[in-house]
Amino acid sequence: MTVKELCEKNGYKVICMPDPEREVMGGYAGDLLSWVMGRADAGDAWVTIMSNVNIIAVASLADPACIILSEGVEPDDGVRERAEMQGVNLLSSRDDTFAVCAQIASLL
Repeated sequence: MTVKELCEKNGYKVICMPDPEREVMGGYAGDLLSWVMGRADAGDAWVTIMSNVNIIAVASLADPACIILSEGVEPDDGVRERAEMQGVNLLSSRDDTFAVCAQIASLL
């Protein structure tokens, strides 16, 4: 499933989607950035409530298919621009982290 399809099926808000055809291979939920760097797999949909620019730096290392900000979190200033520059798909959902993970799991 692509990031675009995942977004459409679950009604996620697009913050930026420079690579809509990126394949989602799994999922990872976590807010401790060092854990995400060491444990998330390339191609995962990463679900977090972290909203600062450091999530884009972590995404550049861990290579998730997308970042989904759960719980209605909006990105801090400059995050969307950095995500666009780095080619990171960034989405948002009003649902809590558990619900977003369940949505992803049901589609994979």
